[in-house]
Formats: sequence, structure tokens, C-alpha cells
Amino acid sequence: MDEPDTAAILPEDLLSASSTDDQLSDSEDRKDEAGSPAASSSAPPSCRCPVPVSVEPVLFLSMFSLALQAPLTTQYLWDRLSEDLGYNGSRRSECSNSSVDPDPLQKEVQTLTAHWNLYISLGGFSVGLVVVPLLGSWSDVAGRRTVLVLPNFGLALQAVVYLVVMYLKLPVVYFLVGRLLSGLSGDFNAILAGCFAYVADISDRRSRTFRVAILEACLGISGMLASIIGGQWRRAQGYINPFWLVLATNLASALYAYLFIRESVRPDPSARLLSARHYKAVWRLYSTGGISGEGGGALLHRVKLWLYTLCFFLVVAVHFGTRELYVLYELSSPLCWDSALIGYGSAAQDLAYLSSLLGLKVMQRCLQDSWVALVGLASNIIGLVVFSVADTTQLMFTGYGLCFLFMASTPVLRSKLSKLVDPSEQGALFACVACVESLCFLVGSSLFNSIYPATLHFMKGFSFLLAAIILLIPTAIIGALQCLDQQRAHRDSTS
Repeated sequence: MDEPDTAAILPEDLLSASSTDDQLSDSEDRKDEAGSPAASSSAPPSCRCPVPVSVEPVLFLSMFSLALQAPLTTQYLWDRLSEDLGYNGSRRSECSNSSVDPDPLQKEVQTLTAHWNLYISLGGFSVGLVVVPLLGSWSDVAGRRTVLVLPNFGLALQAVVYLVVMYLKLPVVYFLVGRLLSGLSGDFNAILAGCFAYVADISDRRSRTFRVAILEACLGISGMLASIIGGQWRRAQGYINPFWLVLATNLASALYAYLFIRESVRPDPSARLLSARHYKAVWRLYSTGGISGEGGGALLHRVKLWLYTLCFFLVVAVHFGTRELYVLYELSSPLCWDSALIGYGSAAQDLAYLSSLLGLKVMQRCLQDSWVALVGLASNIIGLVVFSVADTTQLMFTGYGLCFLFMASTPVLRSKLSKLVDPSEQGALFACVACVESLCFLVGSSLFNSIYPATLHFMKGFSFLLAAIILLIPTAIIGALQCLDQQRAHRDSTS
């Protein structure tokens, strides 16, 4: 039977469920682009973006504002709490003279700053855990553009609250109020979910991994620029002017999304935001097996969905957890780096976003996505092992060089998750992924920041070695799933 006839009889999701994630025929790709009658009636039609740039500026600007304000908020909390407690000591002098006993007031300031950072982070996370799945699933029926505009206005409102606190010297508890207001609009996680879902809407299965990798590169490049600008600007002009840029950047991102982003799904005017059906859609996503709705295929897809989500959690938790340790590791003996070397190390780590993007594009010419992810994980594991024994500057930069492909695995995992669900469930999926990413930050930071001081007495770099061991778990899962897919494809072709 010809392919058009088959597509007219069978739903497209059943056709795609019988193939593996990576081995797609040219006829299936043409069918995905043209659409079959059965599929077009069950899911909103996706549009193909006429230009390569779509939501990338939205994600770039939003990430820039987030990366600019996060360290400035921590430093402002330190200064305000120091002022409230009457502490006027110099952190630099005490760091340079290790024989001086720490000031008890300094310990209290450190403790209060850490606690307020924790309260602010937990406040945003707890509200976002409720709001983000709601917005993500709602965008599957109401359209993506609103979910890109609304959270940016929430982040802008948070910046306004922070500016009012700084101008009027209000208590720092109002920072938590601003964070909660941003969380009610979805916060940055809703922007992440909307951008990745939008790219899944407008890309075909072959190009989706690279388009996702471009978004990942936007995160790294914008974070690097914000880190360079923020510290210098604060030293020159204080806190207020950088936060005006945060406000302007969020408003510019919302304006771009409203004016230039074309809707990728057909909006349903009757779709309600406050509805339990959105949470039910998220539950069905992980309980009924994605695009294959019955039989053994449903179980296979459900298992793969959970396993790839577990892999994503472990990879991102390791990334967030170890990233906070690099500066502590480099400041202390035997490396004893100054601010210039620390800046070079951070720049080398951020440049890995670009090298991973380039490497992914090159490797996709000869390797399937799963093998690309394994290469990226191998790069990360080898670099972490080198970090764990690094006692010289040369060895530390060797580790950074070996990690040049460490960001190649997360775009592949996002793409694989996207291919496992129906086109009408992309928003719900990436909303779940964004919530998992927030959980990764909390778990990774708390885990590795607890392990690092506890293991200094027997191996300073043990945390990096443990991270490398943890990454062996997603490596084994991805490799096993790829081998099973290849065996199943070979068995189907011979039969």
C-alpha cells in the first residue's frame, strides 16, 4: 500500500510509534511536513518558521536579565544585611589574611544571606511548580505567544519591586514578594517551556535536535555576557542602574514576543486557563505513554519517557551542582587563582556552549542523536575526572578543554522527549521539563555544596569524581535504549 493511502487510514501517531526515534525514513519526514488527514483533525497544525530566528531572542533576553540580576541580588542582600547588623568588615582583607579569625558578625551575615537566598529560591520554585504546568498545558490549546509574553511581564514586575526596595531601603522580605509575583506569572521556567515547545512546533524531527541546541547556546552566551557586564557595572555605579537594564530587557523580550512571534498552534478561543484538565494532561503524559496510546507500544513509550526524564534530571543536577564548586575549588590551595584566572575559567566553561553546538552539528552528519549524547557525556565525565585531581593551572584548563562537548547531551535529551509525545502535548511536556530543571538546581546545589566541605579532609576533588560516577547512569541508560532500538529496527526490517 502506498504511503499516502496508509496515512489516510492509520493515524500519524501510530505510524511514527512503529519506528525508532533516530532512524526515520525520508517518506516519514515528508509525511510529518505535509500532515495526514487523521493527524490534522486531532492536533493543532504547526507552522514552519520562514526564518531561522524565531524565539531565540526571547530566550536570550530573558536569560540575560536573569543572569544579570541573580548575583547582584545576592550581593545586595549581603550589603543590606551587613548594614542592618552593623558589620562593616572587609571580605577581601579577611580572605587575603587567613590567620585572622572570622568576625562573628560576618558569620551571621553569611548565614542570613544564605537563608534569604534559600527563601527567595524556594518561594519562586513552589509557586512555579503549580503555575508552570498549568501554563504549559494551556499553551497547547491557547497558543504559545501568550505564555512567552506573560512571564516576561512578571519578571519585569519583579524588577520593579526590587528597584522600589533599593530606592526606599525597604526590608529585604519584599524581595520574596517580588519573587512570588514573578512566580505567579510563570517565571523564567514558563519562558523555557514556551520557547522549547515553540521550536518543537515549527521544526521537523530531523532538525529538532539542532534547533534545541541553538536555544541551549543562547542560554550560555547570554549568561556569559551578563556575568561580564554585571560585576563591572555594579562596581562602577552600584545596584540600581543594572536593575533598570533588567527591567528594560524583560520588557523588550515581551514586546518582541508580542510583535514578531507568529503563533505556532491554532488557538482555541474557548480554552480556559484555570482548569483541572491542564494538570490531567500532564498526568496523562507520563501515565499513558505519549504518542502510542495502546498495547505494548504504550508501555515502551512510557518507560522511555520516564527513563529519558531521569537522564535529564541527573545530567542537569550534576551541571548545576558542580558549577557552583568551580570558584571555591579555584580560590583555595593549591590553585589559589585570582579574579582574572577565575574569569578566564568561567569564560572557557561558557564557550563550551558554542563548541557543543558546533560539535553537535558536525557529529549529526555521521552519528545518530543517542551516540552524540554519549559523546557529550564522555566529554563531561573525562573533564570532571581531570578536575578531581587538578592541582595546577595547566591541568585545570586541560579539564575545561576536555569538557568542550559537555552540553551536547541535554539538547538530545530534550529532543528525544519531544519526539515521544504528541504535537498537541509539547507545551505540557516542556513545562514538566522546566519544573524538573528547577528541581535539579535545588537538589544539585544542596547535594554538592554539602559533600564538598565534608570530603575536603581526604580528597578535595571528590565532588567532581562523584559527579563523573553519577553521569555513568544516564550514559548506560541512553546506550541501552539505543541498542534496543537498533535491535528492534533490525528485527522489524528482517521480518
